[in-house]
Amino acid sequence: MRTANPTLGVFNKPQTWDDARGISDRSKVMTLGGTIFASTVLIGITATVATIAWSMLQDGDAVSSAALPTLIGSAIGGLVLALIIVFKPKAAPFLSPVYAAVQGVFVGAISLVVARMLDARMDGVGLTTVFQAITLTFGIFAAMLIGYASGILKFGQVVKNCIMAATGGIMIFYMAAILLSFVGVTGMSGMLSFNNGSPISIGFSLFVVVIASLNLVLDFEFIEKGVQAKAPKYLEWYGAFALLVTLVWLYIEILRLLSKLRGRH
Repeated sequence: MRTANPTLGVFNKPQTWDDARGISDRSKVMTLGGTIFASTVLIGITATVATIAWSMLQDGDAVSSAALPTLIGSAIGGLVLALIIVFKPKAAPFLSPVYAAVQGVFVGAISLVVARMLDARMDGVGLTTVFQAITLTFGIFAAMLIGYASGILKFGQVVKNCIMAATGGIMIFYMAAILLSFVGVTGMSGMLSFNNGSPISIGFSLFVVVIASLNLVLDFEFIEKGVQAKAPKYLEWYGAFALLVTLVWLYIEILRLLSKLRGRH
């Protein structure tokens, strides 16, 4: 099975795992326990750094002037690191913790900006919305993991293809919206605005949340297949990196959806 998720593309070609051929030592191959450990470390780093970034970028009840440059810089830095890891999976054990820290800065910055934006409309709802987004993100993660482990969420190839096609379409939409906004065409980028409470915009965000959630199931399956195929040890961190990418995407989209819903009141 192939994937449209670029972070998991390395699992498409197990024959390229030259360093895993003939390995019988379990300490040198990918294990589920090792992937769980790596995932816990990366999520912990992201959460810790996000909390620190939130605290440092506050200016009383407002947002520090450094928040926007920090947000943009961490977004670009995260993208660069992600591309390096995708093209050099063997670097995952070293670069994925750095990526998690940069993503922590991004998550903390965007969470603070959105929270203060919401507080400007109705005092006190910003922090509540952020906590709701965090709770929903990990709630969905737990539900998808339980569903997959129990065998309830086992997709056929047609469903997998639909999820992958939708994921690719969303990514193309993101890129097109950003590029068109540079030349003054804001129709598509308006759909991504945290302030857009129109029914179409809310419906789009809900659709993206569903697709991001379903991508977690594909992540679990690819990790399981890597473990079964005795992939090289470094892919534990690569699999954890891929999970973190999906989790951050899911969190941002849930935060966007909740913000849009708040904007209707």
